[in-house]
Amino acid sequence: PMKYHLFPADICLPDFSVVDGSKWASVACDQYTSQTDYWDAAYEYAKDSPSTLNLMLPEAFLDKESMLVPIINENMRNYLSNVFIEHKNTMIYLERTQADGRVRRGLVGCVDLEEYDYQKGSETLIRATEGTVIERIPPRVAIRRGAVVEMPHIMILIDNPKRTVIDPIAAKTDELAVAYDFDLMAGGGHVKGYFVGEEYFEQINLALERLSTREEMKNKYGLDAAPLLFAMGDGNHSLASAKALYEEIKAEIGEDAARSHPARFALCEIVNLHDTALDFEPIYRVVFGVNTERFICELEKYVSTLSGSASPQEMNIIVGNMTKLIRADHPVSQLTVGTVQNFLDEYVKSHPDAEIDYIHGEDTVFALAQKENTVGILYGGMTKDQLFKTVICDGALPRKTFSMGHAEDKRFYLECRKIR
Repeated sequence: PMKYHLFPADICLPDFSVVDGSKWASVACDQYTSQTDYWDAAYEYAKDSPSTLNLMLPEAFLDKESMLVPIINENMRNYLSNVFIEHKNTMIYLERTQADGRVRRGLVGCVDLEEYDYQKGSETLIRATEGTVIERIPPRVAIRRGAVVEMPHIMILIDNPKRTVIDPIAAKTDELAVAYDFDLMAGGGHVKGYFVGEEYFEQINLALERLSTREEMKNKYGLDAAPLLFAMGDGNHSLASAKALYEEIKAEIGEDAARSHPARFALCEIVNLHDTALDFEPIYRVVFGVNTERFICELEKYVSTLSGSASPQEMNIIVGNMTKLIRADHPVSQLTVGTVQNFLDEYVKSHPDAEIDYIHGEDTVFALAQKENTVGILYGGMTKDQLFKTVICDGALPRKTFSMGHAEDKRFYLECRKIR
């Protein structure tokens, strides 16, 4: 049999003829971390309806973890008996209309966690694109350990300029059964999904196989390197948690039994890097709890000591209504965000009161920088064509380098799958 890279799954969905889809689907747990009012409004909006909000823990409320996790796990068991319909052996092709009206296309299926290693410099077919923060894995594994279902906000990228994987399915939508079709909450746009049956699995996987050869790495990047097929876009820590739990289970039940265990696989959406609706947006930094003048002095001093060979970089420092341009003439990191992050990692070690937040959108940075003892940092972002090659060459990008579009355009929680 041919080698699969994207596997079908038994996908659980509510019956959308009775469940309101716009109350069902929710933005991911790692969005709006400083904006609890967003979450309060979401819970209020969905309150009487089955909702993925009841199956997840927003990071904005991580301090309530021990209280909420048992409730979440109980809700999952309840939904399995009373809400979900299981659609066997399927993938889902989806069209996501973003807030700006553009349509992003994706394909939902399972990846094999045996093919994924989030360690920096790994040579597996599935790789993290940024440093994985190991401390962020245990709380998520704790939730997953007691969970009977998974519901991913994971988006994995393929570098497919010839559009051979997803587009042939997109051309066949008139032959596919509709899985769901509804507006997303809080300005999230619209989503429409179709069931993709087994008659398409081989052509999808044949196209993926062709993308994952050494020859393809030479042609595309001029590198003689271990093939990289799937590069993490969103949700890397969720996939890393799935991997960590799978390794735990494997140690417990042995490799043979683990081979066919549902936890070996993780549900996700794959998206083509070259999708015209996919934008890479920079993720900016805001630092709270600092003496702003001293912070700026230390940052200026830091960049003046760098003697690397990367191209010069510029960053704008925002304090209240003041903006100051700082230039690094000889950075070590290829990306400006790397220079900033390296400085901040050192800075917080000697300034225990300083707290970093990772912010999408310049407006939010300007708004937060109005607060006392707060600094915002803005800079230009990475382009799409730097992604795969940087991951292959450097092993990973600095963490929180880029975001794929605005928070409201992220992948919402929607499809679920039994992992027990």
